[in-house]
Amino acid sequence: MKKTIKLILILLLGAAGMVLVQMAAGTSAARLPDRYGMACEESPVLEAALRYVETRPKYKSAYYASGYPDDGYGTCVDVIGIALRDCGYDLQQKVDDDIHAHPERYDIEVPDRNIDFRRVRNLQVYFSGNAISLNTDIQDIDAWQPGDIVVFHEHIGMISDRRNARGIPYVIHHDNPLQRRYEEDILEKRTDIIGHYRVIPEEK
Repeated sequence: MKKTIKLILILLLGAAGMVLVQMAAGTSAARLPDRYGMACEESPVLEAALRYVETRPKYKSAYYASGYPDDGYGTCVDVIGIALRDCGYDLQQKVDDDIHAHPERYDIEVPDRNIDFRRVRNLQVYFSGNAISLNTDIQDIDAWQPGDIVVFHEHIGMISDRRNARGIPYVIHHDNPLQRRYEEDILEKRTDIIGHYRVIPEEK
């Protein structure tokens, strides 16, 4: 009997160790349960973003004739663009349409649909007029839901369903070539939040 209990304890400790390792690696296999009474609904956009960063794209800013990167490289904007595209929301086309409909908002001399939707400044303009605009107070933790988009000065990311001990959500983002994890506890550290948006893709 004692041997059986000991074996069960060893197995449980081993399983707990695996979860901790996965959490340290920043993988989606170790999603933290909601401990803050949040009304967090499942977000297909979040799941699409997690699938994208699990491919571990390398950081490089480049021009693509197809618009979306297709060679294993990308930047912060591609976390958003590819996640939305995989949920049936073509950000490339929508930004291009909006630029032509409201050129005064963007101040672009010669529009280029292959790159315009991959500029943080343009996305801030687009989301401010075409998405649900939310407050930027990170202490209002109920306002920050998985799949939301946060825009910083010259950077952009997606809100995770993982939270730190204070309830502040992690951000899924792609910042530089030396970044080791794509999901990080950075929201409290940033002082340059300029936008917080929620996009609801159309049903496929």
